[in-house]
Amino acid sequence: MCAKVLLTATVEWPNVPTLAIGLARAGCDVSVVCPPGCPLPKNHALRQTFRHRSFDPLKTLTSAVKAVRPEIIIPCDDQAVEQLHELHAGACRREPANEITALIEKSLGPPDSYPIVRSRYELLKVAQEQGIRVPDTRRVQSVADLRSWQAQHPFPWVLKTDGTWGGYGVKIAHTPEQAEQYFHKLNRFFSFGRVLKRLCVNRETSWLWPWWNDSKPAISVQSYIHGRPANCAVVCWAGEVLAVIGVEVVSTVGDTGRASVVRISDNVEMAHAARRIAERLKMSGFFGLDFMIEEKSSFAYLIEMNPRLARPFHLQLGKGRDLIGALCARISNRPARDLPPVTENRMVAYFPDAWESESEYLASSYHDTPEEEPDLVQQLRQARQPGLLLRLMSQADGLKLFQPASRPKANGC
Repeated sequence: MCAKVLLTATVEWPNVPTLAIGLARAGCDVSVVCPPGCPLPKNHALRQTFRHRSFDPLKTLTSAVKAVRPEIIIPCDDQAVEQLHELHAGACRREPANEITALIEKSLGPPDSYPIVRSRYELLKVAQEQGIRVPDTRRVQSVADLRSWQAQHPFPWVLKTDGTWGGYGVKIAHTPEQAEQYFHKLNRFFSFGRVLKRLCVNRETSWLWPWWNDSKPAISVQSYIHGRPANCAVVCWAGEVLAVIGVEVVSTVGDTGRASVVRISDNVEMAHAARRIAERLKMSGFFGLDFMIEEKSSFAYLIEMNPRLARPFHLQLGKGRDLIGALCARISNRPARDLPPVTENRMVAYFPDAWESESEYLASSYHDTPEEEPDLVQQLRQARQPGLLLRLMSQADGLKLFQPASRPKANGC
C-alpha cells in the first residue's frame, strides 16, 4: 500500500511540484494544500488538491488532514511551518493529545523544538551549544541595542528578521546610519504596503497571515563572515539524518537572494552540523542549513536554518544523497532504493532561478528542468514574466497607498 503524504504550501514555489513528482516516483500517494495558481504537475503525481485560504489556513489544513489521513505532512515554506506549529498549539489547547497533534509531531519533531527552529537567534544559540561554528549574533529590539553592539563589532553587519525567506528580510549594513535605517525598515516589515506589493507583484498571499495577526518580526544582528555562501539540504527521522546534500553557491538572484547555480560539496563540517542539530532537536522531515565558508580559514560558519524543504532536496545523487527516496523508504518501512545519480556533473543550475542568472557556469552545468512536465515548465516560465505595470510596482520600495482604519485582531481578540 502506498504511503500517503500531504504537502502544504503558502507560496507558489517550484519546490512544490518538484517534490510532488519525486514522491510519486518513489511510490507515495501525494496530496497538496497550496494557493490558487500554484504550478502543479499535470500527470498522476497528485491524488487531491486543497485550496489554501490566506485568512483561514488552519481550517484548510484540518480539513485536508481529515480527508487524506496522511502518514506525514511536509511543509514547503516557512509560513507553512509556522501554521503547522499554530495548528498543533490550538489542537493541544482543546485536547492534550489527538490525531492532529500526533501527526504534526511525527512529521516535524517534538513541540519544544518549534520556537527554536522559527527563531534565527535561538537556533544559533543551540548550534553554538553543540559545538558548531556560528558568527556572533544578538537579538535587537531598539536602536540602543544596535549602538551597544557597535562597541565590540566592526562593520559590516547583517540584520535579519524572522518569518522571512528567499533573501527577503536580510540587510547588510556598512555604516551606523545604514544599520539604523535598516532596523526601522525591518521593524515595519509586514506593513500593508509591502504585503500588497507581494500580493500583486509576486502573487504571494502568505504575508497576509502575519499582517492580519499584526505580527512584529524579531530582528537580530550578526557579524559578517567574509567568504562564500553554502548550504545543505537534510532529511531526518526522529533525530536521525537519513540523507544530506551539501552545495556551495556559485551565483544567486540578487546579492542576498536565492541560489541559481551551485556546486556539489562534500564539506564535512556542514554534514556534522546537520547531524548535531537534527539529533539535538529530534527533528523529522526536511530542513536546510545556510553557511558561510570563511575566506581565510575555509571554516564553515552556520548563519541560519530553514526548518522546511530546502534545495537541493530534489536531486537524486546516489546512496546517502537521495533525500526523497530515503524519506519514502522510512515512512513506507521498506529498504531505501539504490539508484544511480541523475548526473555526475558537480555544477547544478536550479530551474527556474537560473533564468534570472547571468552566471558564466550556466552552459557547463546540469539543469534540473522537469522536461517530462512541459505544461509545468511553461507555467513556471510565465510566472517569471510579469507585465509592465507589475514590473514597475516591483521596483518600488513599498506601496504607501492606505492603511485600514481598523481591523479585528485574530481569533476575535
